[in-house]
Parts: sequence; C-alpha cells; structure tokens
Amino acid sequence: MKTIRILAIETSCDETAAAVVERDPHGCPLVRSNVVFAQLKEHAAFGGVVPEIAARAHLSVLDTVILAALDEAGCGLDEIDAIAATAGPGLIGGLMVGLMTAKGLAASLSKPFLAINHLEGHALTARLTDQVDYPYLLLLVSGGHTQILEVAGLGDYRRIATTIDDALGEAFDKTAKLLSLGFPGGPAVEVAARGGDPHRFHLPHPLKGQDTLNFSFSGLKTAIRTLAQDLAPLDDKTVGDLCASFQRTVAEIVSDRARRAMTEFAENHPGLENRVLVVAGGVSANQEIRASLLEASSSQGWQFVAPPLALCGDNAAMIGWAAADRFAAGETSNPDFAPRSRWPLDGDTVPIIGSGRRGPKA
Repeated sequence: MKTIRILAIETSCDETAAAVVERDPHGCPLVRSNVVFAQLKEHAAFGGVVPEIAARAHLSVLDTVILAALDEAGCGLDEIDAIAATAGPGLIGGLMVGLMTAKGLAASLSKPFLAINHLEGHALTARLTDQVDYPYLLLLVSGGHTQILEVAGLGDYRRIATTIDDALGEAFDKTAKLLSLGFPGGPAVEVAARGGDPHRFHLPHPLKGQDTLNFSFSGLKTAIRTLAQDLAPLDDKTVGDLCASFQRTVAEIVSDRARRAMTEFAENHPGLENRVLVVAGGVSANQEIRASLLEASSSQGWQFVAPPLALCGDNAAMIGWAAADRFAAGETSNPDFAPRSRWPLDGDTVPIIGSGRRGPKA
C-alpha cells in the first residue's frame, strides 16, 4: 500500500478548518498542514455561537482556508488521494457547507469522498499524535459532549458514561456568561481562576456517592448562579474565587470518574499491560483538568495522553487522520451522505441526553 494523502475539511461549529494529512504504508501519520480560522469576533457579541452566523462565516472563508492548507502542505489537488469532511455531529448549516464543498471537490476531481464523524476525529487524535495502541480508555470533553468510552478499534467504541444534562464545555461557557467573562467561556474561566482562591466556595459534586459513572453539571452551574446573585455586585477577586472554585470542583469530579472508569477498564482487560487514559476535545486544553487526570493516571500506573493544544479544539487534522485510517481499510462514503446533527460513536447504546443521539421524543 502506498502513502495515503487526505484533504480534510471541518465546519461542525464555529471553526473553519482544512488540513492535509498523510498515512504511510506502515500506518504512521504526518500532518502536512492544519489551518484553522476561528470565528470569535463573529459570535462574541452574542455570548455564544449563532448557527446562522457560523454557516455564513464558513461559506465566506472555506475556499481560502482550503487553499492555505494546500499551500502549507506544498501540494496541489491533483496530489490528493481522497477528500474528507465532518458530516456530524454539529450545527447542520455549518456541516452542509463543509460537506457540500468536499463532495463538489471529490466529484470534480474524480476522487473518493469520506464522511467522517467529528467525535471519531477526537477519539483517534491520540493515535495521530502518540500512536496509542488499541484498546484504550477515552475521556471526551467538549462543548457538546462529555463521555467516557472504550476505544477498542477503528469504528469499535463502547460508551461507559456520559453527561445526563450539560456537557462540560457548556458548563464552562454558561459560568463565564453568568460572570460576564465573555466568549469563549473555557479559556476565560481558566484565566480568571489563576488569581482566585479555589477553596473559598464549596460547590456541589453532582451524583457523588451514586452508583454511576455518569456526569451532571447543571447543579454546579446553578450553584454558581446563586452565589453570584447573593454576592452581587461582584468584584474581580470574587469572580476569580468563583472561577477557581468551579474549576477545582470540575477537576475533582472528572478525575473521580476517570479513576473509577480505569478500575472498571482494568477489570475488563486483566491481561493488558500498557493501559492508557486519553483525554480529547476542547476542554482537554484546561491545565487543571489535565493535571488532575495525570495524577489520577499515575496513581494507578497508567499512561496519560493529552493532545497538543492545537489539536484539542475543532480541527481538520483529526478528521484527516480518521479518514486516512478508514480509507486504508478500503472504506469510502456515498456521495449522497447527509449531514447529521447527532451522530453517536456508539450507535447501539440506549439513548441518553449527552450521548450524541436524540431521545425518543426528539
């Protein structure tokens, strides 16, 4: 098998991204380019992502981003083996822009097309950066998802836990909005927390003591709102203390669930020597959460893998790598593949809010 070269497109939310990724005959990756255009200015005034604005922004810059990725990679479209795009989950308008562009390029160039699951891109990032062997334990924490999964192979994912309400990234964004810290919320809360006292406020640990590995963050968000109302008007010190206390509590919750999931994973794989905990998704950029997971992993003799910051958020390199793996396995997608707002990695599991698939009434 020759080296595979993929042009990948990612437009599932508010980052317009394109990348050129290679997979050599031995399965080793090479990211030749990874270009991301963030829409922070377009959404800042609204305190969150506006789907219609995001779709229009993707449409206006995607061609330029693709050309930049090809230029950075030093190759032309004729040197690409296949075109890939995120097909879900995400905002339908944005997904349509990327998907239709990829399909058009593939058709005009007579190249294969691959529709890729955004969550699979995050799930396989550790194999792109660290060549982690299957199986491994994955904590996926992003704006739309908070899940613990066993990654047993390409396309073989088993959900162990999920959030029953807010995703962790959403909780960060809502906390930032409550405290008037701006958008995006995750980095804003982390910056404010640096000067704060993480022990000033004792916040709830939802689902603590219950026989579940699932997450819940809505009660934590409500506690922040109540404190902010009771302490108004808020000075900078109080805001910093609230952020530090929130971040510490989140790190404790996440590391507690990870420890318990590692114990369960080890029991299910008694003969596995190299046990690896992987964290992926936008929230994996948070340094306190990383530190707590590193400590939890080390205490149980596990390897801990977190992607470099450039690959934590939405990017096309992870989509290109997932596509390269699937293309190497002989897979392509039908040109009529439709975008999906929900697309769980573990399609056979019972629907739960936060698992990446709609409930029965949706």
